[in-house]
Amino acid sequence: MRRPGISITRQKIIDFIREFYDDRGYSPTVRDIQKGCELSSTAVVQHHLKVLESEHQIERDSKVFRSIQLPDRKSTIRVPLLGIISAGAPIPVFNSESWHNEAIDTLELSAEITQGKEVFALRVSGLSMIDALIDDGDIVLMEPVQQADNGDMVAAWLVREEEITLKRFYVKGTRIKLQPANSQMKPIYTDPANVEIQGRVVAVIRTI
Repeated sequence: MRRPGISITRQKIIDFIREFYDDRGYSPTVRDIQKGCELSSTAVVQHHLKVLESEHQIERDSKVFRSIQLPDRKSTIRVPLLGIISAGAPIPVFNSESWHNEAIDTLELSAEITQGKEVFALRVSGLSMIDALIDDGDIVLMEPVQQADNGDMVAAWLVREEEITLKRFYVKGTRIKLQPANSQMKPIYTDPANVEIQGRVVAVIRTI
């Protein structure tokens, strides 16, 4: 139901923000709102958001990614976005501690999506996990762990290669198998001493 004094378009935006958040556990971007509310441009969306913000119908932080919130929304937590992880061939990084130096961005998410765990976020580069519905540019929420079970999707640091990659983890006899979720790509086989688990995926934030 439309609130007194609010335009039809702005009420539509509020309803869209609420439904988007309830469905996904995180807030929409300006482009999400433009598409979902069938508005002509992101500039039009920004205009309506500024009015809604001035009327205290929404809250947002310009320094936080996906920070649009409704005042009556359930509690949120802030998750650091620490960098990029390869979901194709492994990509070199400076060292296995480089993610933790400084967040490059911050996400504001519902507590439910993190499953009550302390997590960090990484943006995916590549298509090796596409069959697991993780596309290039998506964001994975990672629980920082050093061990994994067969089938877990992990961030694996390859010690000798000094590379990091996103794959499913399996123990195969005396070797480790890092399996892509893409039938066009081959798994990586290596010895246990060459693999350090940096984190396990607990949720995915899709950009499309």
